[in-house]
Amino acid sequence: MAKYLLLKHYRGAPKAVNDVPMDQWTPEEVSAHIAYMSDLAARLQGTGEFIGEQALSPEGTFVRYDGEGRPPVTDGPFAETKDLIAGWMMIDVDTYERALEVAAELSAAPGANGEPIHEWLEIRPFLGELPTITE
Repeated sequence: MAKYLLLKHYRGAPKAVNDVPMDQWTPEEVSAHIAYMSDLAARLQGTGEFIGEQALSPEGTFVRYDGEGRPPVTDGPFAETKDLIAGWMMIDVDTYERALEVAAELSAAPGANGEPIHEWLEIRPFLGELPTITE
């Protein structure tokens, strides 16, 4: 089994086919989208391939350690994940091809007018074994 993180992006990826922002959807469209996501997660739980998922709030802050006794540095002139990542799903599947299948299902979630979003998702494999360093 291999673990993958499927990232849903606000921006930075090619535009989705049904590219209507969620804040412009009707309450029924939002409910249908959430129900689809829950159903997909339940199916993946049934096959043992689901690890977790979470939608993310658009709020957030970058933080950096700035030295002993100094307050942390926050924000900066750069794109932040609060602007880029809408949510994520972690899966544990047998093959990369299965990860692609799950990502395609996730991309088909309904959006405006009940039509599939066809959004682009980023698939990131978890880092495997760390290399052994010998001197």
